[in-house]
Amino acid sequence: MDKDATMPAQLYRNARIFTSDRRTWAESLVVVGDRLTYVGDEATAARVAGPDALIHDLDGATVLPGFVDGHAHVVGTGEAAVQVDLWGANTVTEIQRRIRTWAEENPDAPRVLATGWKHGDIPGGTPDRSMLDAVVADRPVYAQAYDFHSIWLNSAALAEAGIDDATPSPPGGTIHRDERGAATGLVDETAMHHLVWPVLDRFADDSDRDEALAVVLAAYAESGIVGSTEMALVEADYEAMRRADAASALTTRIAAFWRVQPTGDEGSNLAQVERAVELATHRATPFLRVTGIKVMVDGTVDGCTAALGKPYVNGANSDPIWSLAELAPVVAAADAAGLQVAMHAIGDEAIRVAIGAVEHAVALNGPKERRHRIEHLEVVDPADIERLAALGITASMQPVHADPAIQENWRRVLGDERVDRGFPWPEMTDAGAVLALGTDSPTSPHAPLPNMFIAATRRSALDPSLPANIAHYALPLADAIVHATRDAAWASRSEQLHGRLAEGLYADFIVLDRDIFTRPLEELLDTRVLRTVVGGRVVHQAQPGANR
Repeated sequence: MDKDATMPAQLYRNARIFTSDRRTWAESLVVVGDRLTYVGDEATAARVAGPDALIHDLDGATVLPGFVDGHAHVVGTGEAAVQVDLWGANTVTEIQRRIRTWAEENPDAPRVLATGWKHGDIPGGTPDRSMLDAVVADRPVYAQAYDFHSIWLNSAALAEAGIDDATPSPPGGTIHRDERGAATGLVDETAMHHLVWPVLDRFADDSDRDEALAVVLAAYAESGIVGSTEMALVEADYEAMRRADAASALTTRIAAFWRVQPTGDEGSNLAQVERAVELATHRATPFLRVTGIKVMVDGTVDGCTAALGKPYVNGANSDPIWSLAELAPVVAAADAAGLQVAMHAIGDEAIRVAIGAVEHAVALNGPKERRHRIEHLEVVDPADIERLAALGITASMQPVHADPAIQENWRRVLGDERVDRGFPWPEMTDAGAVLALGTDSPTSPHAPLPNMFIAATRRSALDPSLPANIAHYALPLADAIVHATRDAAWASRSEQLHGRLAEGLYADFIVLDRDIFTRPLEELLDTRVLRTVVGGRVVHQAQPGANR
């Protein structure tokens, strides 16, 4: 317990407290220093807190454990918040209008950065640099797709990135070309990682990353996120987090997975695992720790880069970014070192590769405590759900990706019975797997309560008038919240820190402006977080709104 343990206890009373623990409901909780010392009935809480306690009367408000985002890109979420917002643009004309407007309002900006376009916004799903050149030709434009698996460049950006018609595509990625062999401006997967992102990184300095982190931390506090799972940690972002941690500025606990990129050389791949081992072993704090590695086994359905067992409706398909032969040694090495492994696998073929890599690690390393994860699992065979559950693999999934408002292209490119089993969350828990929910921000909005609306209804938080997307896959609201708090914490080995409201854990919780368990589910879209408490400290305070 920290030095504040000598301060008077804090008694939070007169509340309806959902604990995400074995005893689901409580009336009061007691905080001493940064920890919970009691969660239960009001009379006992008063005795535990003592006569000198600081009393917070919550007037019957609903309290939840703070949300733990099970899959996010923390600094990237802050960076996206200050870029051209292309979410909901829906047409090339509107994309062009937003980019032109930003460029005119920021004439001195050396380049234009945008994010949020969808493949379905573009005729044929294939953007061309000429569409961007038509509105901004005098400086580079980099437009990141909403899923962060593709990026769209104008001619100036292609030149700045050093990509021309002769630049080869690296394994696992594509520089798209037209029928003449000319680069179109669309770059995806590892080609984006190796050729474009390093260029953009050169234009950002420590102060930019510090500012982006501050932006996302403020947004997290306002929306009730007390923990986040960083799913592609790199050195520069890690150093920004360390600076914030050293300054006691982190208000969200971050469990991070170190990004491991395929190099084509096993020794180089394993060297990246060793770096993660070093960070996980020596530099953990209550607010920042490295718990594992992250690998991208495939891409996305929207970009037709997810690896499927059966081709897309147009006959195309994509190979996994990592073959099983390449991935298995990396997973085995991480497993032997006690690291978690998180594997992005959206298509059923990529999911089989991920499961096979864990099977190899189990056979090689023998019985031990392990918490490996597969991220997304959008197109999955029922037999593979049983396999992953039997191996203890966590299903890490994001309700926001099933929002009907962004599903048209996803369903169109699959085009068959697979669309009727997309995002099968209850099948995971029915098989016995742990289900951890997150947002994958900034590929989707970070706010957890709209995410819970989608989870509990399969309806759209962006356009609630749309019909539900496979309604029988909806989760009971209380279950969804458990998956986004307790289970998300467990999935990153944070269950002894937070995710539940129980004695001994950090006092990380939120107070809502209404009782979401008794009001219509639609009200999740309007519910506000009145107070966010992290380690017993209020990091967000709002004024009460409408009647609960």
